[in-house]
Amino acid sequence: MTPLVSILIPVYNRENIIAETLESALAQTHDNIEVIVVDNASTDDTWRVIQAFAEKDDRVLAFRNEVNLGPVRNWLLCVERARGEIGKILWSDDLIAKDFLEKTLPLLRSDVGFVYTGVKIFTDDKPDCGTTHYQMQDTGIYDSVDYINKILSDLDAPFSPGCAIFRMNDIRKNLWLDIPNKIKSDFSMHAIGNDLMLFLLTASNYKFFGHVTEPLAFFRAHGGSISTSSTNGKLLLHYALAKAHFVENFLPAEKNNLAARIQVMLWKYKDSTVYNMHSVSDFFSTNVSVSKIKIFIRILKKILRLPINYFNKFFN
Repeated sequence: MTPLVSILIPVYNRENIIAETLESALAQTHDNIEVIVVDNASTDDTWRVIQAFAEKDDRVLAFRNEVNLGPVRNWLLCVERARGEIGKILWSDDLIAKDFLEKTLPLLRSDVGFVYTGVKIFTDDKPDCGTTHYQMQDTGIYDSVDYINKILSDLDAPFSPGCAIFRMNDIRKNLWLDIPNKIKSDFSMHAIGNDLMLFLLTASNYKFFGHVTEPLAFFRAHGGSISTSSTNGKLLLHYALAKAHFVENFLPAEKNNLAARIQVMLWKYKDSTVYNMHSVSDFFSTNVSVSKIKIFIRILKKILRLPINYFNKFFN
């Protein structure tokens, strides 16, 4: 018997594009699905569009919040209502190919934590014309350590579960409402990093992950998305804050290496202080050694021929 897959669609104010997202979910060639849609008190006609789908197709289970609960709480309401063994998070502005589940499910064997596919990021309502990301050389099974290393090294691996499937039990356990941090950044509201933690925590609990190199997920780039609307390093800095929590608590041997990368980010993104990120120590709950960072910065100074005191402010 094929497993029941819960396609989880949290949504807010997407009246013009939610129909296309729902159609891509319902078109799956894997026929044992439920589509859980939770409208976070939209102020436009999103709920009316969702209701029309639910009336026509009993696979669509539609819910509406009386008030806006913030993005992550809405994600978790989708999770609470899911009945499937497998979960597929589908953001309300994204699409998936009709054979997304058909091609990813066979790779989700018992020692595989998640399976993700290549992605096309598109604009102008032309998914097939998008730029391709997150493709590895071959479809198959890979060591989870490879994924974790790619993420910590800022290489081409997905942060967003919009291109992946997980077991629902892992989503329940690893999709956190908030991420503890020293600077009191509210992950439940800005929602930058919770998705990454789902990947990292799941990868740390399984030996392998699966990958389908074909681009079967389509991410829409537009002004209303979290990623597109996050400027001045906000996205990468908050992902770094999430990575710091993961490394400090689950992979401490990588702490100094990550700290060195964060130091360079603070140099690059001068608006980091807007987010209460003043120095590397703001990213970690315990002391971090800056010896390796200082060596790295010395090399940068020589390469870029920057003034001797340029980086001093970061070590105050």
